[in-house]
Amino acid sequence: MFVLKVAVADVIPLNSDNINTILNSNELVMVNFYADWCRFSQMLTPIFEEAERKVKEKHPDEGKVVFAKVDCDRESQIAGLYQVSKYPTLKLFQQGQVMKREYRGQRSVDAFVNFISDQLQNPIQVATDPDELDNLDWHKPHVIGYFDSEDSPDYKFFQKVASILRSDCNFHSLSGPLSEKDRIAGNKIVFRPAVENYNEMVFPGMASDYNMLLKWTTDKCVPLVREITFENAEELTEEGLPFMILFHHPDDIDTPQRFRKHVASELLPERNFMNFLVADGLKFTHPLHHLGKSANDLPIIAIDSFKHMYLWNKNVKEHMEDKGALLTFIQDLKSGKLHREFHNGPDPTQAPELPVAGSNDDPSSETDSSSQAPSEHIPHDPTSVETKKPEHVPGQTSPPESLFKKLAPSKNRYTILRDEL
Repeated sequence: MFVLKVAVADVIPLNSDNINTILNSNELVMVNFYADWCRFSQMLTPIFEEAERKVKEKHPDEGKVVFAKVDCDRESQIAGLYQVSKYPTLKLFQQGQVMKREYRGQRSVDAFVNFISDQLQNPIQVATDPDELDNLDWHKPHVIGYFDSEDSPDYKFFQKVASILRSDCNFHSLSGPLSEKDRIAGNKIVFRPAVENYNEMVFPGMASDYNMLLKWTTDKCVPLVREITFENAEELTEEGLPFMILFHHPDDIDTPQRFRKHVASELLPERNFMNFLVADGLKFTHPLHHLGKSANDLPIIAIDSFKHMYLWNKNVKEHMEDKGALLTFIQDLKSGKLHREFHNGPDPTQAPELPVAGSNDDPSSETDSSSQAPSEHIPHDPTSVETKKPEHVPGQTSPPESLFKKLAPSKNRYTILRDEL
């Protein structure tokens, strides 16, 4: 006779009662969103549990790392909150915040252990000489903290922010006597943008104000206008916001710069509704073709709603900075006007009252009536009001289908990447 002892896994089931406590009281929480009926979820369970045991052996400190799981059938509200649409889905939470990137690495014990160990490394590059901070790569954005001590609460807050934004910015610190000349008024934090002749931006609050520091650093490290590539497209689609994309020729540096400035000056309030992006028009030729355009038409601006794509029918170089022009484009997407007008032509308008055709008061009563074809549309006049709904244009089809949604994670339940499992 013999007894086979099986260790009980410490993967914590999350529910509405404990999820906030677990996420906020641990530095890292690796969460497996699963469904019992899903074969791939069943296959992952023992691997995930074994990885949890090995991670705990390597990082035993309480509050450091927790492995957790969500039964998406029972906890559908939690699954919906984090937009889980396939099983199993793995998400990492740092300091209580879900990371933008889902875990998409190999689903093996060693891969999980190595991934967690990497995430627990100090996200701050500690400088030992002030000259190091004068020779940083200007092609990358940097956040630099000057502290009296690495044991100070301010440094700990800075470290928490760095762990959340480590993939968006490079974080550095200089502490003790070496930093005295840079913190005359107390601990100081600065941001250096990825431009050659940069101007440092100093954090305007107290370094001890964690919430303000996180918001300020996020605004600086996550650009309002980002470049979309084939490598980051999936990550961007996971954010769930429509895209406004400037397709430009790679040699055209001026138009993207103007686009960024215009978005920052006029479209900033729309950042919670729209992702603003620039794209290399020579690499993304397929979306251009889908819109009936080619590289010869660059630059162009389009909105991808993840259902359809809509072309901005104006000359970008001439009209991009017209006050309200791009904002109106966004508002027309929100109201459904873009889709409606694609099918039916310009929205109905009403011209000032005209004499009845053929009456003595109508100077054009002898005009050829063939010019009054029912399918013809009168250009939109913002000063006029509705008289008659325009008829459907024969042969008009649906707007071009979204292409970028195809770069998003699969919507099929229990689908996995080729190298997963």
